[in-house]
Amino acid sequence: MLNKIAGLLFLAVFFVGNAIPSAEVPQQPPSDDALWAKALRIHREAIVVDTHSDVTSRMLDEGFDIGRRASDGHMDIPRMKEGGIDAQFFAIYVAARYAREGGSARRALDMIDVVYRALEQYPNDLELALSAEDIRRIARAGKIAVLMGIEGGHAIEDSLGALRMFYRLGVRYMTLTHTNTNNWADSSGDQPRHNGLTEFGRQVVREMNRLGMLVDISHVSDKTFFDVLETTRAPVIASHSSARALTNIPRNMSDEMLRALARNGGVVMVNFGSSFVDQSYTEAVAQRRERLRPQLEALRARYANDPVRLRQETERLFREHPVPRPPLSRLIDHIDHIVKVAGIDHVGLGSDFDGVESLPEGLDDCSKLPLITYELLKRGYSESDIKKILGENFLRVFARAEEVARQMQREQR
Repeated sequence: MLNKIAGLLFLAVFFVGNAIPSAEVPQQPPSDDALWAKALRIHREAIVVDTHSDVTSRMLDEGFDIGRRASDGHMDIPRMKEGGIDAQFFAIYVAARYAREGGSARRALDMIDVVYRALEQYPNDLELALSAEDIRRIARAGKIAVLMGIEGGHAIEDSLGALRMFYRLGVRYMTLTHTNTNNWADSSGDQPRHNGLTEFGRQVVREMNRLGMLVDISHVSDKTFFDVLETTRAPVIASHSSARALTNIPRNMSDEMLRALARNGGVVMVNFGSSFVDQSYTEAVAQRRERLRPQLEALRARYANDPVRLRQETERLFREHPVPRPPLSRLIDHIDHIVKVAGIDHVGLGSDFDGVESLPEGLDDCSKLPLITYELLKRGYSESDIKKILGENFLRVFARAEEVARQMQREQR
């Protein structure tokens, strides 16, 4: 807790101190000092959980040292402390190309290994969490609880044994698909092949329930989502999705899905990405991609065998042709909408830091997370409801999934 307090004190100085260069000050710093002080207090007292960061890919592919403050990207330990993060899920992201080329499980293991190496390198800052109670204990000790979630069910290579081994290594959720339809579940980003979940896909969900591994429905098709809800005995999560009614993309959740997830007892962790929270930004990005199609095709041809360099060069091209970022209010609008449709108990934070090209104005990286607390206060949310959004809703779902697992394991004896 002392580390969290120190980080938030730094952030308070960051916003009000005259010694900070103007280029580093957010474009719209809090205008109400009393409300900002209240926001920092609430943020300090809360257990802040973020269920999705792709910084793991930087760590593995670029040798990124998460312990050192970086001038780029969205996340490192110094900025996590300043943002008051108590628990962070590191995405064990397995790109769709591994499903085609092979090596999905190996890629997942390499990513898990890089997380363990960070835990070994920074034991005073990070500690592995395997349960909801672990998160609370580690937060009380003033460390950041590190958790892992597999992104892309093809990582298990159609093996329940591999699924169990990933759980034993510390994986606590699995996103059933990524942008690709796999052998047992349809994705929202690909052509459907199974009309939702196959029978093996249902076995995967039931085994995840038995283990206590959260079922993550971000990225899946709508039909897969509803098949999951028919199958699962535990509440599910959407680790990094927003509201389709406000930004009409398949990766976001429709109101029908939000209501169904609420009946299931689950939680939607709102994605911060500009393309997820602002329709006009999404359309502008699509137009830019069309304009840059020749350059993008040339990059794909040139770096066909070097996906890391391809990503870097694509990001460079997009930086040269920027699209204006949406205001932070758009992100809060999505929280408002999910609260209205699903209820206050069914929304949380799933940033997608280091996995999205753009974030809303002011929310430049994870150090700025208290701005969300401030904006929620401005919208009239109570302290208890803000703490639910920041982490308590997720912790409730995680704990309930553990209870279901214990019950299912007793039934097998």
